[in-house]
Order: sequence, then structure tokens, then C-alpha cells
Amino acid sequence: MVGAGSVGSAVAYAAMIARLAGEIVLYDIDAARVDAEVLDLRHGLQFVGGGRVSGGADVGVAADADLIVVTAGAKQTPGQTRLDLAAANAGLVRRALPPLFERAPDALVLLVTNPVDVVTYVLQEMLGPPFGRVLGSGTVLDTSRLRHLLAERLGVAVDSVHASVVGEHGDSEIVLWTSATVGGTPILDITGPEGQRVTAADLDGLLDEVRHAAYRIIEGKGATNLAIGLATARIVRAIARDERAVLPVSARVDVSMVGEVCLSVPSVVGREGVLARLPPPLSDEERRGLDDSARAIRRVIDAVG
Repeated sequence: MVGAGSVGSAVAYAAMIARLAGEIVLYDIDAARVDAEVLDLRHGLQFVGGGRVSGGADVGVAADADLIVVTAGAKQTPGQTRLDLAAANAGLVRRALPPLFERAPDALVLLVTNPVDVVTYVLQEMLGPPFGRVLGSGTVLDTSRLRHLLAERLGVAVDSVHASVVGEHGDSEIVLWTSATVGGTPILDITGPEGQRVTAADLDGLLDEVRHAAYRIIEGKGATNLAIGLATARIVRAIARDERAVLPVSARVDVSMVGEVCLSVPSVVGREGVLARLPPPLSDEERRGLDDSARAIRRVIDAVG
């Protein structure tokens, strides 16, 4: 775990509870912080059936890691977009991660640091193919936010909602409304147990709420950490257990008239990272929206070099 701040510690905590690793190792340049987080986690090992937690401020703690999860970086502040962080966090990836790979050359890398699509692409360019071994957390959390909103609106269990957010993890992301269902029934055809409905007029508002959810949380408590911790642990589980789960992680795609970028599309995730991408069926409007999202990401990639 690279970064022992609020997000990194939340990922470690969620992974520890789910027993996703034989050993969880935290690395951070803030020695006092990382030592405190390690000790705090260790004190809970009894309640999850044991395991190992270690870490420190020496990059050597990453030796022989199977998976490196990167959460370190400049944090989003109120009024700031994820893409505003691009230059600082692209620089951090280029500067701080190579020493880790010297000690864990076979590790997969899961990036959570924002803007996740940009930094995932930057790291892929540094390391070269196979690109599937470097993936970003993408819109896994955004998709969870959307499904929560739809479940609340319709009065059904969130696990019964099948709808995905794709594109940038950020302001240009889109929802695949044409393939959104509850129990196999299209979202606009559902009537909930108390007569609840989602209409076409509601769709833009729901997308807007998903896009701005992080800003609302940041304004209230300074950072998002708990849900992204759980979302990242879900991706870690797919890798650790070779689940071959389909998740909207950030992966490399070649978009017509845009070029190669990293953005979220449904992807098969297993022990070797992204094993395949599953391009979804798109309406003309969704295709335009996804292309616009790819262009927004590409502009930032070009700006950070």
C-alpha cells in the first residue's frame, strides 16, 4: 500500500477485514504516520482471524510484493476537479514508483491516485506492455454510487441493480442507461414495491448526483475515503482470488479519432490484471459521450507529457 493517508489506511482496513492478503504492507514517507497506522491495524488482527501487517518509510518494505496499490498523492480540495491534480500526481508517479518496481519487479499495480485515468496511462507508458498489469480503480466507486441511488429510488436491493458508469472517473463520465436493468428489466420499465419509478426526465439528475458526490463529501469532511477503500478492496479481491470479475476499472483503450487513453469500460479482472475488455453496446448519444470523455482525458495526458 503506497500511501498511509485516509484512503490508503481505508483500503488496508477493508482488505484486512476481508483477509485478502497473507501480508499487508504500508509504505509512506511520513514515518510517524505509517508506523501509527500499522500499529492500529495490528491491534485489530485478533478480530479478523490473524494475518500480518507491516510497513515503514523505507522503500525496501515493498520487496517481493505481488500487488502494489497506489493511493499517495496530492488530494482534491473543495472546488478542485480531479483533473486539476494531474501535473502534481503524474510527477509523483514518475518520481516515486520506479524504486518500488526495483524491489517488486513482478508486481501488478492498482492505481487509486487521482486523476486515476491519467496517472494509470502515465505509469503504463513508463513500464511498457503488457498494459493489463497496470490498472486504475476507475469508475468502480462511481458505479456503486449510481446503483445506490437507483436502489433507493426504486425501493429494491442494491445488488439487484445492474447499471454502469464508464469513461473518465470524473466530470465527463457517463452512464450506460440503455443497458441499465433491475433483475433483467430495463430501468425505465421498473415499478418499485410502492409504485416508485425512474423516468427519462430523472436520468440527467442522477448522473449529475453521481458526478458531484465526491465534491459533497469533500466539502463536509475534507476527503472521501471509506467507500473508495471498499471499492478498491473489491478490485483487490478480484485479483487476489483470480475471480475474473467484470468491473469498470480504468484500462487502456484505443478510441477512434482520439488515440490511446485509459478510461473505464467493463473489464475482466483476475490474477494477471485486466485480462479482457468488454466494450458495451452503446446508443449514439452514449458513444458521443464516451468519445468526449476520452478526449477530455487525452488533453490532460498531452498536457502532462
